[in-house]
Amino acid sequence: MAKRERVVRMSVEQPLWRALTGYRVLTLVYAVLLFAAAYREFSRPWVAAGYLAVLAVWTLATTPRVANAASCTKRFLGADLTVALAGILLTPVADAHDRIAGGGPTLPSIWTAGSVLAFAIKGGWRWAGFASTFVAAANVFIHGGDPTRDTLHNVLLVWVASIAIGYVVEVARASEATLARALEIEAATRERERLARDIHDGVLQVLAMVQRRGTDLGGEAAELGRMAGEQEVALRTLVSTGLVHPSRVSRDGALGALVDTYEVEEPGADEGELDLRTLLAPHAGSRISFAEPGTPVPLPVPAARELAAAVGAALDNVRRHAGEGARAWILVEDWGDEVIVTVRDDGPGIPAGRLDQAEGEGRMGVALSIRGRLRDLGGSAELVSVPGQGTEVELKVPRGRTDER
Repeated sequence: MAKRERVVRMSVEQPLWRALTGYRVLTLVYAVLLFAAAYREFSRPWVAAGYLAVLAVWTLATTPRVANAASCTKRFLGADLTVALAGILLTPVADAHDRIAGGGPTLPSIWTAGSVLAFAIKGGWRWAGFASTFVAAANVFIHGGDPTRDTLHNVLLVWVASIAIGYVVEVARASEATLARALEIEAATRERERLARDIHDGVLQVLAMVQRRGTDLGGEAAELGRMAGEQEVALRTLVSTGLVHPSRVSRDGALGALVDTYEVEEPGADEGELDLRTLLAPHAGSRISFAEPGTPVPLPVPAARELAAAVGAALDNVRRHAGEGARAWILVEDWGDEVIVTVRDDGPGIPAGRLDQAEGEGRMGVALSIRGRLRDLGGSAELVSVPGQGTEVELKVPRGRTDER
């Protein structure tokens, strides 16, 4: 039984949520102890006791809410910050003015920082800065616009610490995503290597044997052997490059591994860019050579598909008119500002005036399937053919024009 790779996703922020849960409980105990130690100095101790009772119930009841990012919703964060701000604004009502002016703690004390840190862990440094601003404004307000130095230091500390933690969380998330992607690629690569070994040990050897035996027997068996050889080349290309799109399957043809395409349209399927190589690689076969750059050739999805369709039309012409023994070559060049694809064959070439005659007879293969597609993309299609020396079709697509479309 084959062993399957499993990618385990790690969460670098989960320990932060657990730490925040503990922080809220500990700072609740700290706020209660501060009140118990100085309750005689409060002008209205029953107001402070009532608020701390509500704070205790809120903290314990919402502990599951700060267990992870999914349960810590925006609505909860807003309510949690409201509880913290209410405690700050109730401090002048419950505590004596002299204690507040002297830099005494607010009713929630450092519990407020936990509410701000929840914003930082959930949404990053911008969310942290947003919540810290409200906390700073509330602290300045209860001091009548003239906060003490200790109060300013505490506010600034919460502000800087929460923003820093929010930034660290964003960096950690980006690193986590990169690591997860690398692990997925590694697992996929191992699975592909395993499949390549299985295919090499089984399917490719059978196809090679069918090709050899068919050639030896001749007749219809030779044709079967030729087809098996073409499929062997196509399969080797798939295994070695991995460029064949999963929605494409190969079928046999006179020039090698031709391509039947079936697409499942999805929302946004025409957005973004596509590597042109993935659309052209399936054409490679025993009689079609495919040369490509070593790096991706990105084009807008509609442009890539139209250019690939034009290449397919050019190969169809080779198959129909160049003869059974003709070979073809596909060359992809990426010049930065434009992409050039050249399709060349070693067939008998096109007699002078034949294209104009075909167009007059209503055969629009070159005019519409090739030149028309490139014209719609803002590009061009140049066809050069010398009788007895084959045909060359050069397809050019400028990047700037396709991006504007």
